[in-house]
Amino acid sequence: MRACWRDEAPPPLALLAGGLATRLGAMTARVPKSLVEVAGEPFVAHQLRLLAEQGVCDVVMCCGHLGGMIADFVGDGARFGCRVRYSFDGEAALGTGGAIVKALPLLGERFWVMYGDSYLTAEFATVLAAFEAAGRAGLMAVFRNDDRWDASNVEFAAGRILRYVKRSRATHDAPVPGLRHIDYGLGLYSARALVGWNIAGAFDLSLVQGELVARGEMAGFEVRERFYEIGSASGLRETDTFLRERALSGTCA
Repeated sequence: MRACWRDEAPPPLALLAGGLATRLGAMTARVPKSLVEVAGEPFVAHQLRLLAEQGVCDVVMCCGHLGGMIADFVGDGARFGCRVRYSFDGEAALGTGGAIVKALPLLGERFWVMYGDSYLTAEFATVLAAFEAAGRAGLMAVFRNDDRWDASNVEFAAGRILRYVKRSRATHDAPVPGLRHIDYGLGLYSARALVGWNIAGAFDLSLVQGELVARGEMAGFEVRERFYEIGSASGLRETDTFLRERALSGTCA
């Protein structure tokens, strides 16, 4: 069922689909991660239907590695209930931050950011309301993780991100005291959050996030629904199972 929005339509969403997906090995040598088969069809099909279900129907796909294949499959997005536009890295990979900077003309003054390997069932409308109420340049949705599904990387309290450390269990980091939450993979930003970054070239979004945290400009919102992802082989298997069970239960996917 499509979500209802109280006033104007929600802002566009940048879907970051430009990575090399090296953790999936040979599976993504000739196919971009967005087109890896999950529960019987390319993963991006599940994502776009989920976004349409949430009422977030204006999607800008930020593509890099084999991005033309994504565009060929998705097209204008109409069959998934979305309007899809594209921003391509070009000859050199721009990283998650550089890709967003390049896509800014399509995204406008405020926009969502979601990763191309994430499947997130939290209520987007509630997250947007928190962003608007906070009045800061950015908002990061977080989940109480306690190092369960991946390495916790956020210290969160009273609606604010107090500390953000880019880290992953894949690096074999030891737990960091005070970091109990994890970046959920869904954020909201105003265009002013990227001021000055247009000359940076290729860079990771985590640098912008860290700067916003340091300036007190990163709000936080705690969601209760766990995240699903296909960035790792184990995550892909778990997401495949979840989506198959969701389809059997009759829930939109």
